[in-house]
Amino acid sequence: MSATPVRVTFLGSGDAFGSGGRFQACILVEAGGGRVLLDCGASSLVAMRRFGVEPNAVDAVFLSHLHGDHFGGVPFLVLDAQLVSKRTRPLLVAGPPGTARRVTETMEALFPGSSRVARAFPLELIDLEPDVPRTFGGFVLTPTVVQHASGAPPFALRLECDGRVIAYTGDTEWTDALVEAAAGADLLIAEAYFFDKPIRYHLDYATLARALPRIGARRVILTHMSRDMLGRLAEVPCETAEDGKTVTL
Repeated sequence: MSATPVRVTFLGSGDAFGSGGRFQACILVEAGGGRVLLDCGASSLVAMRRFGVEPNAVDAVFLSHLHGDHFGGVPFLVLDAQLVSKRTRPLLVAGPPGTARRVTETMEALFPGSSRVARAFPLELIDLEPDVPRTFGGFVLTPTVVQHASGAPPFALRLECDGRVIAYTGDTEWTDALVEAAAGADLLIAEAYFFDKPIRYHLDYATLARALPRIGARRVILTHMSRDMLGRLAEVPCETAEDGKTVTL
C-alpha cells in the first residue's frame, strides 16, 4: 500500500457538446508531489479557475487523443502561463504521434504568432510511442492504441504513481486493448457515451459493463457521458463523474 494518497479531481467530465452543462475532458492527478492533467479540453482553463486549481501548479499534460474537447485547452494553458500566470518552470505536454505539430498548428490558428514567441519557461511537446512506458517525474505513463478516429493514433492511458494505477480509456469503441491497459487498475476512468447504444468510435455503458470482470479494476468511474447517458444514471450501478468531484486512492 502507498503511504501517500493519490488525489484525482474531475475538472471536466463532459463530452464535446456540453451535455449536462459540463466542462470538457480534464482530469487532475496529484501524487508524489506532482500534478498532471489527463487531457485538457478547450474549457479546461475555465474549469481550473472554477475549482481553484492554479494552472502554474500543473507539471504536465498527458493527452489521450487529438480532438479539441481533449487537447484544445493546451494553447490557452500555454498562453496563460506566459501572459497571465508568469510561469517560469517547465511545462510538459505529451500525447499521440503528431501532438507537437497539432498543438503548434492550433496555437497559430487561434492566436497567430503565439507558438513562436519567446517564453520565460521551457515548453516541451512530446510525441509518445504506443506501448512504450515513459517516466515523467514520479509518474510512469504507458499509452495503448485504441479505436477512435482523430487524425492520429488514439490512446488509452495507464498511469502509475505512488504505488497506484489509474487507467483512462480516452474515447474509443470497445477493443480488447482496454483489458491490458486497465488490468487490475486501482481506478478505471472509462468513457460511457451512450447507455446501451453501440456506435463507432465510442464506448457505451452496457458494453463496458460486460467487460469489467475481465478488466478487474478495483474502482470504476464513468465519464464523457452524452445527454442519453446522463438521462439514465438511475439505471447505472457504477460510480459516475461530475465536474469538481475529487476521489482519493
